[in-house]
Amino acid sequence: MRRGLGIIMAACVLAASPAASARDFASSTTAITSSPADLSLAYNTQTDLSFRRGLQIRLGWTGDYAGPFSGVIEAATLRAIRDFQARHGLRADGVITEAMLQKLIALSDAVQSDLGVSVVDDRETGVRLALPLNLVKDAGRTEVGHLWRAQDGSVEIETVRIADTGQTLSGLYDTLSQATAERSVLGAQKADDWFTVAGVESGRRYFMRFSGSKSDLRGFSVSYKESDESEVASFVTVASNLFEPFAGEPEAPLVADNRGNSFSALLERRRSADKSGTARYAMADNDADGRRSHLFELPRERSYDNAAIEPAQEAGRQAGAAPAFDMAGSGFVVSDGWLLTNAHVVRGCRKVEVGNNIPASEVRIDSSNDLALVHVGQSLGSPLAISAAKPRLGEDILALGFPLRSILADSLNVTRGNVSSLLGLMNDPRYLQISAPVQPGNSGGPLVDLAGRVVGVVTAKLDAVAVADATGDIPQSINFAIRPDTVSAFLHKNKIAFRTANPKSALESVPDATAKVKDSVYPVVCTD
Repeated sequence: MRRGLGIIMAACVLAASPAASARDFASSTTAITSSPADLSLAYNTQTDLSFRRGLQIRLGWTGDYAGPFSGVIEAATLRAIRDFQARHGLRADGVITEAMLQKLIALSDAVQSDLGVSVVDDRETGVRLALPLNLVKDAGRTEVGHLWRAQDGSVEIETVRIADTGQTLSGLYDTLSQATAERSVLGAQKADDWFTVAGVESGRRYFMRFSGSKSDLRGFSVSYKESDESEVASFVTVASNLFEPFAGEPEAPLVADNRGNSFSALLERRRSADKSGTARYAMADNDADGRRSHLFELPRERSYDNAAIEPAQEAGRQAGAAPAFDMAGSGFVVSDGWLLTNAHVVRGCRKVEVGNNIPASEVRIDSSNDLALVHVGQSLGSPLAISAAKPRLGEDILALGFPLRSILADSLNVTRGNVSSLLGLMNDPRYLQISAPVQPGNSGGPLVDLAGRVVGVVTAKLDAVAVADATGDIPQSINFAIRPDTVSAFLHKNKIAFRTANPKSALESVPDATAKVKDSVYPVVCTD
């Protein structure tokens, strides 16, 4: 939900009869000196709070002021007034005149208009944030919140929620305010209930602001190319000051996707680089009290301009969920050079790798059905045959994939179950309900019958904790897969030639059925 930024700014009272306000203030200060102390006293006693706060906001938009929008006029604000006056050929004495005020209003309005600034209520995290919607577009949910990105990747803005993990605001600040080999810290500031950190990572500027209320931490980050500093810096100042971390209640969906369970179930990972430069995740260090600390990372660089996943598919992404252990999913060969996986596995990745570091050359995404095609420049095995018909209720099925690769074996994992329902959550006809156990990393893997026919694509699992909170009962083995007719329609739409399974193929044992398909199933990994 968007709101005009003028609502928050209340037009600063600078826009309401600005000329009269300027004349009144100018005439009231003619008898005093222009010393900082006298000017501060005059501003703070002879103008109202909304005028002073609006003045700071508008000077923030013009890039002259980077302090808090407190409405208290002190040395930094007076210096910003004089800087603005000097830059625009006005008398730089710190006293607002009608000419200065009109100039300030026009220029600050122009900056907002050029950026397309609107205030957005983010339902994933419950925060309210000003966004430059002429620079960035909605790129959908993430594991920890929501992402907006410029088409060329030059600017990224991400909201974040970390809740009920044992993490504290002080602990998060201690972690993020420490420079690493890849990330410098150029500025950090902390108060009782908020902090900011800014610096450079991989040649990009970043800024983060977090606030905390008990075990609920909410914030946002901005990452941008250093060459965009002049365009983005004023937005960062204003967005930070107008940020409302607890403006609303975040969503509490019942289904969790298979890239990562709730933050409380998984430890946040610290990214490091091995000798080959491959991104890896390791346990966060213990804090001073011996408890496991958690780390919110800067957004990984991404390039694919993916649309947001629809709520029916994305309903399982918990607000504040941790990244999966290896930021990976699964996929399987459907045509020469093409693998099929879930959209949420590859959405937001700058690079995608398949198997043993084979780079993807193209990614096609259908967010509404949570499906994606990944193309690689080499043959990866025999395409699996897609069933032309949906499986029967109660039919035995196998789920294949690479779950939890950072703590389980890197080899293919196979689990057995049956088709529990021919409809998904809320009777969604695009999905099947299955009882085969699935874990983070299974997403995008094939669901096959005992003849080796693909009868679905694993996509989600019911969040037992959320359901238990809502109903008082813990559900067992309720997972979901995309039906084969939805898969076939997606492949036809993208003009991918695929094999249609023989409906008369004989059923075999679990080991034999697995052997027929295992060489065509691969891990699909997001990398930097």
